[in-house]
Amino acid sequence: MKAIGYTQHLPISDPRSLVDITLAKPTPTGHDLLVNVKAVSVNPVDTGTRRAGHGTLAQPKVIGWDAVGTVTQVGSAVTRFHVGDRVYYAGNYKRPGSDAEYQLVDERIVGHAPKQLTDAEAAAMPLTSLTAWEALFEKLHIATDQPDQNANHSILIINGSGGVGSVATQLAHWAGLQVLATASRPESQQWVRAHGADHVLNHRQPLPAQLHQAGYRYVDYILNLSHLDEHWPEIAEMIRPDGWIAAITENRRGIDLQKLTKKRATFAWEWMYSKSWYGYDLDSQGAILDRMAALLAAGTIQCTLTKTITPLNAASLRQAHALVESGHMIGKVVVSGPWA
Repeated sequence: MKAIGYTQHLPISDPRSLVDITLAKPTPTGHDLLVNVKAVSVNPVDTGTRRAGHGTLAQPKVIGWDAVGTVTQVGSAVTRFHVGDRVYYAGNYKRPGSDAEYQLVDERIVGHAPKQLTDAEAAAMPLTSLTAWEALFEKLHIATDQPDQNANHSILIINGSGGVGSVATQLAHWAGLQVLATASRPESQQWVRAHGADHVLNHRQPLPAQLHQAGYRYVDYILNLSHLDEHWPEIAEMIRPDGWIAAITENRRGIDLQKLTKKRATFAWEWMYSKSWYGYDLDSQGAILDRMAALLAAGTIQCTLTKTITPLNAASLRQAHALVESGHMIGKVVVSGPWA
């Protein structure tokens, strides 16, 4: 089968940073689906993993953690899917990734792809949807079915125009919260307003003063999606007593939790791969993706795809990695088939 991988941790400008390779097609066992991949998305985890490390790998490494495709074979324990089903998923960080013509993935972390979305649109959604959903509804414990009660509460989403932020802003609005989100450029500020933000703050300027100007002393929830080290003192200042904070793993130093002591605030990490890494609660991710598929199909949540590159090969994937590494992406970039 065709695949895209690397053996050296090189800058994306180097043609050897991602190369076209040929690998043996795997065979599913147990709960595994063998999926013929039709489109993949690129996230910061892709670029960070590709760049991290030193030396030369003995075998090419295939990464990629967003995909849509068709089930071509199933393992003996599979019950949720059949050959021919169209699926979407973010996969497992420990296993070979989706930058391959065929991929094995555990059925329990897979969703039925939204029928109204194209392959490129569907591939843009799994990782960001899982991260946003788990952060809001599992780690911050926001109810999904109490919009009237949630209307009395506020959330600040730092980096609302990125991949996860674009979904989290919509989900928070859907849940009924008062949504504040940050964005720094006019086009990204317009993007987050279009996705449900009631107030937009500029994260390149001090946030507490802007929060007060928007009419808030504190917020009930904060979801940090970028530069946690830089924003932590502000986060501790802006969260209300007994408030809830969640963050994805974007810090370079330890954070000072003592800043939350007097407020009795709660802090939690969100890492979408925890469940597959440790092998627990796997079915919840398939259920979340199916729930998101229904919301996307109904138009309640909008797809966040903003850039599509074809065909599926190393040159296209290098272009997508470069866009993500630029730090200026709004929404998501997808590389779509055919394989070339």
